[in-house]
Amino acid sequence: MENMPPAPKNSWQPSASIEQIKARAQLLKQLRHFFDERKVLEVSTPVLAEAGVTDPFIDNFHLDYGFGNTSSSHTLYLHTSPEYAMKRLLAAGCEHIYQIGPVFRHEGSGRLHSPEFTLLEWYRTGFSMQNLIDEVSELLQTTLRVQHVEQVTYQQVFLRFLKFDPLVANKEELLVAAKANNIDFYGDSESLDRDDLLQLLFSEVIEPEFAKQHPVIVSHFPASQAALATLCNDDKRVANRFEAYYKGIELANGFHELTHVKEQRQRFEQDNQKRLALGKPPMPIDERFLSALEAGLPDCAGVAIGVDRLQMLMTGAMHIRDVMAFY
Repeated sequence: MENMPPAPKNSWQPSASIEQIKARAQLLKQLRHFFDERKVLEVSTPVLAEAGVTDPFIDNFHLDYGFGNTSSSHTLYLHTSPEYAMKRLLAAGCEHIYQIGPVFRHEGSGRLHSPEFTLLEWYRTGFSMQNLIDEVSELLQTTLRVQHVEQVTYQQVFLRFLKFDPLVANKEELLVAAKANNIDFYGDSESLDRDDLLQLLFSEVIEPEFAKQHPVIVSHFPASQAALATLCNDDKRVANRFEAYYKGIELANGFHELTHVKEQRQRFEQDNQKRLALGKPPMPIDERFLSALEAGLPDCAGVAIGVDRLQMLMTGAMHIRDVMAFY
């Protein structure tokens, strides 16, 4: 990921033009109208949480502070997504909800990345994954003014671009495919597992080559790549997870949400084991979120869309800094 130098300390001007600042206001108005028409309730949850995210490939910013004159300290995490808090609202009786607001990820900055960015996230009770895919398609057609959104499975897109089935290929076959496509491991291929290799092939080979003419929604990701999703009834190798792409940009990540507390705890623990294997510290598990699952999370589907990236595609901006007031 490209790392951009910080702006000079005496630079006070916004990174976005006045036209882009107005475009952001119009986009937010359009999004709120979209959900208001569908009777989806806007909610607001805290950006500071007592637990971070266990995902091996996402890291939280955190802060430690003490209470009064005591030597004890407390850690809070800037959320990477409002997901856990929003699901607590669903368990408490909210039905269809959405949120637009800042999220934070401890990662480099670049053309499509900023440590702080704006996320649109929404949940629909009683929706299947396909119901939500249809709604995401409607939103993309409305905001991007495209006529068509294609839908394919993860398996189909690998067969189309790499000529092998990702659900049955072993690690050696994936290594051969990666080397054939000039993916450089910098001498560290042994530490990579099947999912690491599949994700590399997807991001380095497939993403740049598809969804150029219209948005594409890829569904049914491998079960091992969907810690918060239910498994597909017809094929337990895949999960009810989908992502949306357009012009080389990942826009959305959605799930038919897992509601089983015991299985969710196991997946969090497996995530932490992988973090340890990657040399990362394990993260505390959000017990309040698990308590909400135990109390009863209704059957639902949820999705998150990067608002900054959506605005880039709407306006033709080439860098995320061009659509953010201050980068």
